[in-house]
Amino acid sequence: MKKLLLHTCCAPCSPHVIEILRKEFDLCVFFYNPNIHPLKEYQLRLGEMQRYMHTVSVELIAGEYDADRWFRAVAGMEHEDEGGRRCEVCYGMRLEKTVNLARARGFRQVATTLTVSPHKKATIINRIGRELTGSGDLTFYEADFKKHDGFKKSCELSKQLGFYRQNYCGCVYSKVHRDLSQRAHQEAER
Repeated sequence: MKKLLLHTCCAPCSPHVIEILRKEFDLCVFFYNPNIHPLKEYQLRLGEMQRYMHTVSVELIAGEYDADRWFRAVAGMEHEDEGGRRCEVCYGMRLEKTVNLARARGFRQVATTLTVSPHKKATIINRIGRELTGSGDLTFYEADFKKHDGFKKSCELSKQLGFYRQNYCGCVYSKVHRDLSQRAHQEAER
């Protein structure tokens, strides 16, 4: 069976994708998400991935928490809308690290759970993956895992598995945006 390195953003986005990919690949999962803030949130999400990977007997590699590198990469993009240029830079940073690890470990394929989210643009993520893998010995597994109710299935599976489910993408800017939206919604209801 071919080996695939799967970048994952969190436990709730992973079950459906892992179900699909395990049919075809011997999986290893890579948790690299220096975008997640605060550190307590990062540790909570990593802990959920560790628990889940133990349950399904899949190897998990935890990348370093390099928040300073992430902040430098997105500097000047703090006020971008969710899904804009800041997110594209963030996807690229995480996928580049995944591709580098895959090459170092001899994997032939890489993929990411990012496309299961309805807030993430699969066309952008797949383009970045193709560009990073190039035309050599490594291939990016292009998918839009949210299709065919993929996001709904992931939500159902994560609920069955009792995962902590976050209510924002992960970065401090998405959290601020979420908080402002919630406050505006609450005020409108008064």
